[in-house]
Amino acid sequence: MSQVHDHGGGVRSVEVPIPDNPLGTTLVYVVDTDRGPVLVDTGWDDPDSWDTLVQGLSACGTSVGEVHGVIITHHHPDHHGLSGRVREASGAWLAMHAADTAIVRRARSTQPGRWLAYMTAKLAAAGAPEEHLAPLRAARPRSVPGLAPALPDREIVPGELLDLAGRRLRAIWTPGHTPGHVCLHLEEQHPSQLPGHGRLFSGDHLLPEITPHIGLYEDPDDTTIADPLGDYLDSLERIGRLAPAEVLPAHQHTFTDATGRVGELLTHHEDRLRGLLTLLREPLTAWQVAERMEWNRPWSHIPYPSRNIAVSEAEAHLRRLVKLGRAESVTGSEPVTYVAV
Repeated sequence: MSQVHDHGGGVRSVEVPIPDNPLGTTLVYVVDTDRGPVLVDTGWDDPDSWDTLVQGLSACGTSVGEVHGVIITHHHPDHHGLSGRVREASGAWLAMHAADTAIVRRARSTQPGRWLAYMTAKLAAAGAPEEHLAPLRAARPRSVPGLAPALPDREIVPGELLDLAGRRLRAIWTPGHTPGHVCLHLEEQHPSQLPGHGRLFSGDHLLPEITPHIGLYEDPDDTTIADPLGDYLDSLERIGRLAPAEVLPAHQHTFTDATGRVGELLTHHEDRLRGLLTLLREPLTAWQVAERMEWNRPWSHIPYPSRNIAVSEAEAHLRRLVKLGRAESVTGSEPVTYVAV
């Protein structure tokens, strides 16, 4: 049975399950407009998830076939996965920021074998041990979940109002969790008259109890060195200044103190950077840093796929320290090691 919540002012949410994931569900928001319902995200591409979304829309007094449009906060499969099925069922438009659309386009054109080779090379460069690389080297190229997502047909332009008849929904570019992540500011008075500036659909950028993953999404053919953690921290500060009355995130539950939560996350990352500088009194690879960082469980208990994510997060923090001039890579080291300055 789908869980549906009425947030007032023509906004509802449907809890769409994420299979085999501790997050549990994605909150898919249903926004009433004069041309029909518009969804903010869609959930994971899974039969149970699809059935839950269909039932939830029915409980909201509408149907998949009536969906007018889909706004995708970012390209991750628990947000964008069902977008294609929704478009097939309704003819709805799909909107996404250009930076994440580029990732979707690259994913659709990338052969699984090339993706495996790229992952192996990235992890080897980060200092992953051979026992971690061996399964990737031995893996047979096959279809990988999330590598054939629907291609959006509209671009979300930061700062502009989206084309939602009868609503004022403005896009705010908040890179960090992904390069093209967007939050969506509903510039309308809060239905319960809560103090603050409207409501914010925050995607994964701002969650009430979880620190979002800061990942690397790089084009293998592009040598630009991104700073996703720096992007994320800058984005957080912008959202803190916005001071919405209520935050409607993609996971967990709605909350009101956006500025306070932003402060907690800024402090968390600064503490983490300081902790890394202590570790970097000796040269360490990104893998060795990840092994020594504090996670929600001991490194020995972190599953194989999650270790890849952890190493990506460690590298994002190392890049931030290098950009700030607080650490540097050791010349000639292979795999690359980092040391505090």
